[in-house]
Amino acid sequence: MEHVLSPAILAELRRPRPYPAVSVLTPTHRREPDNAQDQVRLRNVVAEAKRQLEADPAVSRERRAEVCRHLDRALSEIDLTHAEDGLVIFAAPGEHQVWSLARPVPERVVLSDTFLTRNLVSAQTAERPFWALSLAADRVTLWNGGVDRVTEARVGGFPLTRRVENFDPERQQRVGDLPSAFREERTRQFLRETDTAVGAVLRDHPRRLYVTGEPAALSLLDEVGSAAKGAVHVPHGGLAHGTPEAVWQALRPVLEEEARGSADAVARALETARGRRAFAAGVDELWQSARDGRVRLLAVEENYRVTVQDAGDHLVLAADGDLDSREDIVDEIVEQCLETGADVRFVPDGTLGEAEGIAGVLRY
Repeated sequence: MEHVLSPAILAELRRPRPYPAVSVLTPTHRREPDNAQDQVRLRNVVAEAKRQLEADPAVSRERRAEVCRHLDRALSEIDLTHAEDGLVIFAAPGEHQVWSLARPVPERVVLSDTFLTRNLVSAQTAERPFWALSLAADRVTLWNGGVDRVTEARVGGFPLTRRVENFDPERQQRVGDLPSAFREERTRQFLRETDTAVGAVLRDHPRRLYVTGEPAALSLLDEVGSAAKGAVHVPHGGLAHGTPEAVWQALRPVLEEEARGSADAVARALETARGRRAFAAGVDELWQSARDGRVRLLAVEENYRVTVQDAGDHLVLAADGDLDSREDIVDEIVEQCLETGADVRFVPDGTLGEAEGIAGVLRY
């Protein structure tokens, strides 16, 4: 299953395809007992996609059979043991993909000439993805980080390793010469290679970068390279050989402090916008402002979801399952704001007070 959405991958997903490009969305659950029905629900929504293909006169028999084969292959690749909060299947003639999302999605099937990407974009933004690089003299590990965890990332040649003669960190620590490994020319070259490799990853998948390691390692990386110069340093050794949980616990205080600062900055920006009448709140007002490209900053509470119906010139609240209801209007607003260059921030529930879960600062 796919997890990393880069600008290049998003552009490829949005590329027009021969009809039908099928998007299948379903909510999933991480834990029991909520996940008990996930497998049945997934099979049912895929069956609904096949039913819609069967009923569509614009889909030839051969093309329907091919897309159904890709839906079946996608289904066989899904392991719900590692489910998150939402699942998206894309299938079209000659291809299929499965995406696991750390944000709920509505259950729906869409047949079009492009894949439905707004839920991926919103989930990626809410996840606040980052990279973490853990340095040691004999190994550099890259971690893929999100809102509540990290996992090892095996991209761009990572992990990088080299053989170090007589390398014994425990002995070096006992005699007090642990930083000496980072004065060797071979180590300098190793970290130059590291900087080049992480630079390539950042070009393809731009994200905030954190670097962990002994102070001598952090200093040397800055000295020999340039790609990681803007990274946040976390002086903590031993994580290049560590577990994801150990890395997460080392990064967590830094991330939480940054999140608090970000939420405070958003609150100040919204308060200032009220004073100069550049404030907007609620899905109806922000939906129209987003479509007009007027939103400069969008703030969304992390678990805010609402179902609406399009009444022509405005939106009205609706119940889940109502005819023509739009259960992912928040994701649609997020994607539209990002498309027009807005800064989108997800903030803790309750942060926005009377703004009812979503608010923004307007450009004009």
